[in-house]
Amino acid sequence: MYNAAGQINKEQLVRHFAPMVKRIACHLMARLPASVQLDDLVQNGMLGLLDAIGRFEAGVGAQFEVYAAQRVRGAMLDGLRENDWLPRSLRRGCRLIESAIAQLEQEHGRAPTERELADSLGMTLADYQKMLQDARGHQLVYLEDLVADDGEDFLERHRVEDDADPAKLFEGEHVRKALAQAVAGLPEREKLMMALYYEQDLNLREIGEVMGVTESRVCQLHSQAVMRLRVRLHGGAARQPKKAGVGDG
Repeated sequence: MYNAAGQINKEQLVRHFAPMVKRIACHLMARLPASVQLDDLVQNGMLGLLDAIGRFEAGVGAQFEVYAAQRVRGAMLDGLRENDWLPRSLRRGCRLIESAIAQLEQEHGRAPTERELADSLGMTLADYQKMLQDARGHQLVYLEDLVADDGEDFLERHRVEDDADPAKLFEGEHVRKALAQAVAGLPEREKLMMALYYEQDLNLREIGEVMGVTESRVCQLHSQAVMRLRVRLHGGAARQPKKAGVGDG
């Protein structure tokens, strides 16, 4: 990746890592609404790659591919944060589903079925599943989840340096344990789907082939699993968002 003068060949690096940018974009797309365009993610990711090349050249001591992947993904998320990419009406609908999940879990002492949730919301099963499909992109953590009752922002309260990665703030042992317990409480099919997606790094089409369902059905299961996890981690009394944000999911 160096030229005859011993300098980093930026053009060669860009060509070499362009497939990585698209792969990250495709994986992220599974968590985003259909209104988000893949090309937009890739474009932002390429900007992140160029930024990574410049910073790495300045002496960053990490393995470049790992470092570049972090920068690429961060650039994609920054681009999403600049837009209200999940409509507020849809976010409110997701909150209604979360509240129904919390209420039925309390009543029955177990995870409610889709039919029970649809009945609780006064919807047909087909309409409920369409709502799950439309909710693609509902995230485990939103920026507004991190605002305290007094209005103080979690990230501002814990920020150490301007260039710090916010995701690092949520990697404490207690958070990992709480998330592991919440995942363990998911229905078996949703638990399998989450494992295939987050641990095996399969895309929705591949997961559908493993589970014998359509890609859209995997998308529905993912949306519902995220809502169940949000209830377990954040409580069922979901409040209305103050401002749209992007989470890690």
